[in-house]
Amino acid sequence: MVVALEMGWRQLLFENWPVDPAVMDAHLPDGFVPDVYDGSAWLSVVPFTNVAVRPKGFPEPFGIRLPELNLRTYVTRDGVPSVYFFSLDAQGIASVLGARLFHHLPYYYARITLSQDDGRVRFDSRRRHPGSRPARYAGTYGPTGEPFSAPDDPFAAFLVERYRFHTEAQDGSVRYTTVDHDPWTLYHATADVETNTLLTAHGFARPDADPVYYYSPGLDVVASRSRRADELR
Repeated sequence: MVVALEMGWRQLLFENWPVDPAVMDAHLPDGFVPDVYDGSAWLSVVPFTNVAVRPKGFPEPFGIRLPELNLRTYVTRDGVPSVYFFSLDAQGIASVLGARLFHHLPYYYARITLSQDDGRVRFDSRRRHPGSRPARYAGTYGPTGEPFSAPDDPFAAFLVERYRFHTEAQDGSVRYTTVDHDPWTLYHATADVETNTLLTAHGFARPDADPVYYYSPGLDVVASRSRRADELR
């Protein structure tokens, strides 16, 4: 990122599959180790919406809304747990081009609709990025039961309590961003996912296991500018 950003992440579903660590390792750049829980690496699809995205210090009314769909996994680099992004699909051509050109993130332009009715979120994303493999995700999801703090649940904490994101830029360099936010409040969730071709679009076979779902109403975030990973050394 050129500058630090403030935003809100809202109406998130964390859809998580166990994956053989060797399979995940084959999809990662050198220097990353798949982070393992209960013997498995984990591949996650996360639909949500960004709200009030703006440079740090700007008032919220200056921010924009940006529905988004992420494909990610969990890694360590130099011993630090982090998230690794394979792709970020988002609504808004200008935002996607800016993120690719200046923020070094693998964003793809998509047409996304997100709505909420009776506590359930309807999310539909169709990738429209020129030259990319098509990817579609459509489903309805929502919370069940009572809220809990993610740090109180070891598996939930493994998935969401991470404060550094990595990705590979178009020039082949590895980039990282740090994020600052309160601990996550989560719910167990149910989801009816009608279509998901995001995994196969990025070379993953759909896992045989059923996914594990968590839902969060969201939180507010401050994200640093993007830096080259070799700056950490």
